[in-house]
Amino acid sequence: MRFLFGLVAATLFITPAFAQCGGGFNSFVNGLKTEAVGKGFDNSTIDAFFQGVQQDGAVLRADRAQGVFQKPFIDFSRRLISQNRIDRGQAMSRKYDAVFDRIEREYGVSRGVLLAFWAFETDYGAVQGDFNTRNALVTLAHDCRRPELFRPQIFAALELYSQGNFDPARTTGAWAGEIGMVQMLPQDILDNGVDGDGDGTVSLKTSAPDALMSGAKMLSHLGWQPGQPWLQEVTVPDQMDWSLSGPGKPRPMSDWQAMGVQARSGSLSNLPASLILPQGHKGPAFLAYPNFDVYFEWNQSFVYVLTAAYFGTRLEGAQIYDAGNPAQGLTGVQMKQLQTKLQARGHDVGKIDGILGAGTRAAVQAEQQRLGLPADAWPTVELLGRL
Repeated sequence: MRFLFGLVAATLFITPAFAQCGGGFNSFVNGLKTEAVGKGFDNSTIDAFFQGVQQDGAVLRADRAQGVFQKPFIDFSRRLISQNRIDRGQAMSRKYDAVFDRIEREYGVSRGVLLAFWAFETDYGAVQGDFNTRNALVTLAHDCRRPELFRPQIFAALELYSQGNFDPARTTGAWAGEIGMVQMLPQDILDNGVDGDGDGTVSLKTSAPDALMSGAKMLSHLGWQPGQPWLQEVTVPDQMDWSLSGPGKPRPMSDWQAMGVQARSGSLSNLPASLILPQGHKGPAFLAYPNFDVYFEWNQSFVYVLTAAYFGTRLEGAQIYDAGNPAQGLTGVQMKQLQTKLQARGHDVGKIDGILGAGTRAAVQAEQQRLGLPADAWPTVELLGRL
């Protein structure tokens, strides 16, 4: 299954043109053409690029059908991480050993990180998607859910086309407009494309060295710190201030150690870290180092990011996490009920979608504190009832 790899680059300034969406599809395309002229593209290039463009209903259906993200971490990670994927990842590590060595020298990105993304995004290049990329981008820009994200990607694809690196009629990829083995959007290809195999072209669909080098460069530009860890499994004491846990709450390592947090194997880094309890204080526990935050620049799904980060450690020799004995979570229907109740209490949980995202986790933790429950951000039937 495809995941939104690269769909969360922040848009700092949204111009009125970028906010345009909806209306008749043909009129919308004409508006894109007019904007392209203003960006300096010649009419013949514009007409050729948009010739035959179509709205793709399958893209919209895919965009609205991401129920897999409702699964909790243990279920989600077990679904994505198979022994076959581990074995193939290790085989790919050996096959492209020289490429990964070069990546580690030039960008400081560990091979497990890239192997995990490569596995989850396209099964190591085997399943790259068969949606027409141009049509997907125009369809999603026309749709009014996230036009500020997709509209700029159309012009990036147009730029790739003008350079001879994109065929609007034949270039295919994921439903969200990403291309290649590690699924990169057109603007990301323009900014971070690397000719890893030295053949004079950047081909993310057919060249693993190109795809891996480009992915590493993108991670570097997003802030990856060379040679630093990103995630480590830990054990936690029976009692501590669970409200200190959660993504984006870094503390000095000495603080965590003083509270009784210990490495499950190996030794802890001296870097600041956040304590991640994906299914509460009785489930798996991890320390997330600064590089972990970079994952959220590439994908905003908490369960996907944590699973990808964990899989990266597994591919580099980490043991299977201790699942513990977490309290039973909520069903999708119950999660929506919880989000509705949290929203009614003034919390910003975003869309009522049954997904335990960052907003819902923060709201759960706040209500747990108010009610005197362990504030570990893991919603339970008890919490739902108390609300």
